Amino acid sequence: MSSDDTIAAISSFIEGAPPGEVPTQPEMPPPLANVEGQLADVINDIEALTPSDPAILEKARPAFQKYNEDQLTSVKLPSSSQNVIISQHNHLDNGRYFDIEKRSSWAFDHVTQKVTDVQSYSSESQHLNLISSLYNSFTTHASEYYPTSTATVLPVDSDTSIILLLAANKYSPQNFWNGRLRCVYTYSPSNATLTGTIQVDVHYYEDGNVRLTTTKKVPELRIGGSARAAGDVVREIAKVEREYHEDLNRGFADLNEGGFKRLRRQLPVTRQKVEWEKVGSYRAGREIGGNRR
Repeated sequence: MSSDDTIAAISSFIEGAPPGEVPTQPEMPPPLANVEGQLADVINDIEALTPSDPAILEKARPAFQKYNEDQLTSVKLPSSSQNVIISQHNHLDNGRYFDIEKRSSWAFDHVTQKVTDVQSYSSESQHLNLISSLYNSFTTHASEYYPTSTATVLPVDSDTSIILLLAANKYSPQNFWNGRLRCVYTYSPSNATLTGTIQVDVHYYEDGNVRLTTTKKVPELRIGGSARAAGDVVREIAKVEREYHEDLNRGFADLNEGGFKRLRRQLPVTRQKVEWEKVGSYRAGREIGGNRR
């Protein structure tokens, strides 16, 4: 395999990593101590598979950046208890990232997921008051419905639009599953319209691997355009998300009642559960078959 093929394979490996698995190692040595779960496992696997190329992680840095930005990776700023989001939407030209409400910009290492060189940051957006109102309403919505989440609001497209980002994680490694919800909404103040995308990624890995990845496109919605624009936008977002969650629940119910039942019987032909501790005493064709000939 050529060097380019190796980098391409490793990049695909990185970008396809499921959200949030806890590292298998009991202690993660530096510089990976702060790397989010599954990505740390991926890094360790890459180093184990390519011992002859110690610079392989640096060569794959663009894939790490794409992963962190696509996944809306959440990180804490030094000396802060609140998270900020890493995304393509708050990426500055010099490789830094910013957050308007935190009034900060920072450098970010995509391999180690380490934040450094935090500086003050101020935006010159014409929509600062609306962004602040949206931030307050949107973060309240996020904390109410997604307790382990991070949300932010940013100006984009040369200040013609406002983007609302939400990343909500639910990790249960002791039960061998993890999941992440990502929401990206774009609000246009000039014509009071909202569009967006909702993505769910859930990985179940006890004695195997089952992964759900689903995306819902939010069609253009017209907001009332009243003086309470921020509240109207977030109420519309809450409605869209509620409908999406209800659709997912109905899909799972249909799968459980239909698809899984077609794969195998839930009960044997006797309509009674087998008492496995007594299975040695069963006489094949009589007791299991309900004494039918």
